Amino acid sequence: MPTQISESEQQQLIEKLDIFRIKGRDKRGRSILRIIAKFFPARIVSVDALRKYLEEKIFPALEKKPFAVLYVHTGVQRCENFPGISAVRSIYDAIPINVKRNLEAVYFLHPGLQARLFLATFGRFLFTGGVYGKLKYVSRLDYLWEHVRRSEIEVPEFVYDHDEDLEDRPMMDYGLESDHPRVYDAPAFDSPVSMYSMRCIS
Repeated sequence: MPTQISESEQQQLIEKLDIFRIKGRDKRGRSILRIIAKFFPARIVSVDALRKYLEEKIFPALEKKPFAVLYVHTGVQRCENFPGISAVRSIYDAIPINVKRNLEAVYFLHPGLQARLFLATFGRFLFTGGVYGKLKYVSRLDYLWEHVRRSEIEVPEFVYDHDEDLEDRPMMDYGLESDHPRVYDAPAFDSPVSMYSMRCIS
């Protein structure tokens, strides 16, 4: 349940947190809507406030030409940053038809196992009009730069840090290794978690 602050204050908070920004282009010259999901305060912001913010600040700039979305999933915690399935569907349904037509690609950076399973199960039902087919999973920043012009996109430092962690412990990509702090610096093959990971893939 969102904290009781006014709708205008919620919209100001969305603006201040810089969750949504239209800036930069991909390698095909399309404008990019960058979304930093970790910054979204799901406990404070209502679906109505978010929808109104998007309708006033974001959608009008996307109605006239093709664009791509860079969705940065890094660091998302379901209880903190995810508004819920019904909210996502409600927001998606509110997107103007011209904006949906102009959306040509969604780059989903750092998808975890749960996100992949969720989208594989519900994606086609939640996102109609072929949007699900435009989704491209991007497991590392190096792969993102194959699609997006690096010099034109600002990515928070924690995204680079997480990318380095994934390089050192690739089983985190598939949920086979924990990112819990207690095993964070443990040797790769000495921890029980890692041994379990190896058994899972053998």
